[in-house]
Amino acid sequence: MVATSQRGWSGEPGELLRVGEGFRLEKVDPDSKPGYDGKKKDGAADLAAGADELDELQERLYAQSREDPSAPSVLLVLQAMDSAGKGGIVRHVIGATDPQGIHLVAFKKPTPEELEHDFLWRVEREVPDAGYIGVFDRSHYEDVLIGKVRGLASDDEIERRYDAINAFEQRVVDRGVHLVKVMLHISSEEQKVRLGKRLERPDKHWKYNPGDVDERLLWPRYMEAFQTVFERTSTPQAPWYVVPANAKWYARVAVQALLLDALERIDPQWPAATFDVEHEKARLAAS
Repeated sequence: MVATSQRGWSGEPGELLRVGEGFRLEKVDPDSKPGYDGKKKDGAADLAAGADELDELQERLYAQSREDPSAPSVLLVLQAMDSAGKGGIVRHVIGATDPQGIHLVAFKKPTPEELEHDFLWRVEREVPDAGYIGVFDRSHYEDVLIGKVRGLASDDEIERRYDAINAFEQRVVDRGVHLVKVMLHISSEEQKVRLGKRLERPDKHWKYNPGDVDERLLWPRYMEAFQTVFERTSTPQAPWYVVPANAKWYARVAVQALLLDALERIDPQWPAATFDVEHEKARLAAS
């Protein structure tokens, strides 16, 4: 059943956006809005309604873990080309929740210490604890995307990493972490417009990286690398979701819906009081 906060959807977002057998990235229109019947103003209303539900579910998840150390957690993995809107997802979707229950990590270029270990070493340490919503702004998938496109690792090593990722994600799921892996899919033309806007605004210059233009020249190779990632690592226990993201508002509503679905399946419960509530009410009244 589609949740009230997802009333703009004509179907289950998870089913509509999941990478399944025979999936081809080039067939996904970045301008499309799969399953969503509303317009931008409807998306804004649904995002606001969903924010209230997301906030409550996240608080229940966090509260449950205070009494149950084995309680589940959620990990949102965000991958995309530059300017696709990862920051907007963090700000407008995750930002609706209590930050004390959020574990946000933005993986950058590996440090010398990290390079001394296997590529998953730094990632394993950031998996969210029970009761948290973790967010990876870029992730372990950089090591099979940039690594493949830029030739930073051999073909044999890239193949090893796909298998290592699948094994790692299985371990994570076995620990009670619900994985939500999202690729925000924009077009090359839309990225060009967004990067151009950054150059036109002094307050956005800090977000512009000249290297982004170099990466744009490799766009077809990155799309091929993403396709291989989906084929090798979209598994029943840790599926990928591809969200068309030329319309930022749609991408935000879609990712929020995927998170709500994960939390609703967990159905976290408020922990029962460990004290006599009525007795404490009487003591408080008499104080």
